[in-house]
Amino acid sequence: MTERAVLIPLDLDPAVPPPGSRIHTFEGTSMGTSWSARVAANRVGDLRPALQAELDTIVAQMSHWEPDSLLSRYNRAPAGTWIDLPAPFFDVIDYALWAHMASGGAYDPAAGALVDLWGFGAARRYDHTGFYAPDDAAIERALDRRAAARLSFDRDGRRLQQPGGLRLDLSSIAKGYAVDRLASCLERHGMRHYLVEVGGELRGAGVKPDGHPWWVEIEGVPDAAVPDSAAPQAVVALHGLSIATSGDYRQYFEHGGRRASHTLDPRTGRPVAGDVASVTVLARTCMEADALSTVLTVLGPDDGFAFAEARALAARVLVRRAGTLDEIATPAWKALLQ
Repeated sequence: MTERAVLIPLDLDPAVPPPGSRIHTFEGTSMGTSWSARVAANRVGDLRPALQAELDTIVAQMSHWEPDSLLSRYNRAPAGTWIDLPAPFFDVIDYALWAHMASGGAYDPAAGALVDLWGFGAARRYDHTGFYAPDDAAIERALDRRAAARLSFDRDGRRLQQPGGLRLDLSSIAKGYAVDRLASCLERHGMRHYLVEVGGELRGAGVKPDGHPWWVEIEGVPDAAVPDSAAPQAVVALHGLSIATSGDYRQYFEHGGRRASHTLDPRTGRPVAGDVASVTVLARTCMEADALSTVLTVLGPDDGFAFAEARALAARVLVRRAGTLDEIATPAWKALLQ
């Protein structure tokens, strides 16, 4: 059996929940998945409506499934249209564009047309009857159209211009941002000890009533070709930390003898071609962890490690090699190991 690694934050807050506290749980569905919030407190009102409202706001602004969302309306807008951005949308696109610049284009919120082309958007899904993978000519046309339709972001005016035909897709960052919004909602209601989760991405603060941290098992790689005993195992104390994992095992189809993952390389217009099975990132906010796990997946083990190390990111990359999973961890990740 593989020894389990344990990660604990370096800066621990000694505060504990009030005497008589217990765990209160709120749950629901949103963004095509489930969400939950576990709160350590003595008395808590019904926070579910407030938490659900936060998620409903994100769906109304950033969903590529909802035809009336702000994102969908932007994608349909005529060329030259300026769209005023509410605070949540502005925060997400601002960080997404930073990630695009910092990664040299390995991350691109304007790659929605490519996402649709490969069957990972809202229509013409890869798992529906009649789907076929795009040929080289179709990919090149999509890349040319995106290059010609340059996105204009007026940061000071908090607005975004539709150049014509450009399609945004924020699915690699919106869920992480949703986790942060749940955390902010709890804190506005005076909660300081909690664990929130949306679709497997989490953020924690404080501790449980017994004083123990919110222990979270880091997502493994469900791969029949890799024995359970060969997969690195780890747990982390989510104390002032968020966690997100990007993996090629979530949405994919077989194409040309390889796994066509839902994570696309915007530079080539094709699914990531390396042997990265998963990337896990720990960060202060889940929005950062969500977006950066995608960045590192696209960059691959070598360039991704250099990117993470240069920015002191706590990240772990699992790479498939001859029936096993090699673990590559950054110095910031190893610093958390106990």
